[in-house]
Amino acid sequence: MKTRITRLFNIEYPVIQAGMVWCSGWELASSVSNAGGLGLIGSGSMYPEVLKEHIKKCKEATDKPFGVNVPLICPHVADHMRIILKEGIRVVFTSAGNPMHWTSILKDEGVTVAHVVSSVKFARKSMDAGVDAVVAEGFEAGGHNGREETTTICLIPMVREAIDGPLIAAGGIASGRAVLAAMALGAEGVQIGSRFAASAESSAHENFKFRVLLAEEGDTALTLKNLTPVRVIKNHFYELVKRAEENGADKTELEQILGRGRAKAGIFMGDLEEGELEIGQISAMIREIRPASEILMEIWQEFLAVKNKLCPPG
Repeated sequence: MKTRITRLFNIEYPVIQAGMVWCSGWELASSVSNAGGLGLIGSGSMYPEVLKEHIKKCKEATDKPFGVNVPLICPHVADHMRIILKEGIRVVFTSAGNPMHWTSILKDEGVTVAHVVSSVKFARKSMDAGVDAVVAEGFEAGGHNGREETTTICLIPMVREAIDGPLIAAGGIASGRAVLAAMALGAEGVQIGSRFAASAESSAHENFKFRVLLAEEGDTALTLKNLTPVRVIKNHFYELVKRAEENGADKTELEQILGRGRAKAGIFMGDLEEGELEIGQISAMIREIRPASEILMEIWQEFLAVKNKLCPPG
């Protein structure tokens, strides 16, 4: 199936693996790319030299297109961009910030740029900044999220009406049925995070992966809305934040509770009580850890089966 997204990134399937902190290293990115999707290295949890090493290993592991996700609030963003350009990376997904400055720099070097947004307003601003594609992410998604709390099923058609450029849907997508639904709403590709976070190649700790498998409906929540909204699995850390917010904690108090390294502690080190366990609502449907290539193919085969059932050929 060819869409503007498959043509833009020169991939077989319009499926992008999200660049998740502490999950998306070279092993996951190269596996997804080798399977026909677009793998992304998640630079947000990497020091510059670590990113350089992951890019090197990803190049060795695949001859297919792959990219790097760069959160623009990252303190190392300038160093990351320097490495990306020096290493000849051709695809960059930016997030968590204003894409205006870096988009022009990247595009001047021939890099294809996509930006992740959570609202129609920022989708328009991204297109004005010159990005090649927009990722519209509903608040079902794991990790850092928008304050608007707009669901994917509402966000995608609104963004589709607002912009003419290539559109990628994200948030709550982990099955072929969801991919088909996203395309019916106006997307031309999807970005999948949580399902790949619990894959064999994900660099997340095994404790975190198995906690994802145990997640049930309602086990995640969007928290820290007055600081940096993030969807996490409810645990002791979440309860600390919840009580503080109920008692009227200001940003300074919330920053003190959050501290440093919470996401690393939870996702990478496996601390299931004090760590920040970033994952989406769709975790309630994830029940096994499998290779990324199998996950992608299962999603795509289901997409085709459901599409053919709803619209039989001929």
